[in-house]
Amino acid sequence: METKIYNQTGKELGAITLPESVFDLPWNADLVHQAVVSMQSNARTPVAHTKDRSEVSGGGKKPWQQKGTGRARHGSNRSPIWIGGGVTHGPRNEKNYAKKINKKMRIKALYTVLSEKKRDGEILFIDKLETDEIKTNKAKEVLVSLSKIDGFDGLVTKKKNTAYITLSQKNENTEKSFQNFSNVNLNTIENLNLLDVLNYKYLVISDPQKSVEVIEKRGVKAVKTVNSK
Repeated sequence: METKIYNQTGKELGAITLPESVFDLPWNADLVHQAVVSMQSNARTPVAHTKDRSEVSGGGKKPWQQKGTGRARHGSNRSPIWIGGGVTHGPRNEKNYAKKINKKMRIKALYTVLSEKKRDGEILFIDKLETDEIKTNKAKEVLVSLSKIDGFDGLVTKKKNTAYITLSQKNENTEKSFQNFSNVNLNTIENLNLLDVLNYKYLVISDPQKSVEVIEKRGVKAVKTVNSK
């Protein structure tokens, strides 16, 4: 399957042939959901933590004698029904939220989402993306130029989670030029993951020949890793 390639000024340059195994898979909602839940769970860091009755201070002495006072009997002021006592069934930071998902499923989920975005016309391929100096205005000019391409006008009108832009290699000038845009994220193609693709409306891939090879090799590597075990 072929798709058009543009330059960063929005002019069409030619076309590139995309691998169907990456950009032409049928939608699989169950697989994508399972992968997303596992990734979100694995990234979760438990912070909330309460102390139970064995961890709070006090409780060394019985508050008052068992009988004869007319009051309810109590054995410790660390009881959960006392102010300052332990918490019953509260959140604990030692809870493990990790979920297992194998590499082949995770990679296929990424390919499935890329295929869906390609069908929806939300992936834009540009030959290169670079700025000769660190200037936010330079980055804005690129976004304005790309927004003139049919179907990508949202690059300048959408206020949140607009675009995830990938580079084939790190470029300090380009990265710092785009960092002031809160609705745009820029990273190298090696760091592309399922959650990023889903969280942003558009996916802009620079240096498509090299970038597509990197994405495709993930699947090959995952298969080799699984088969070697």
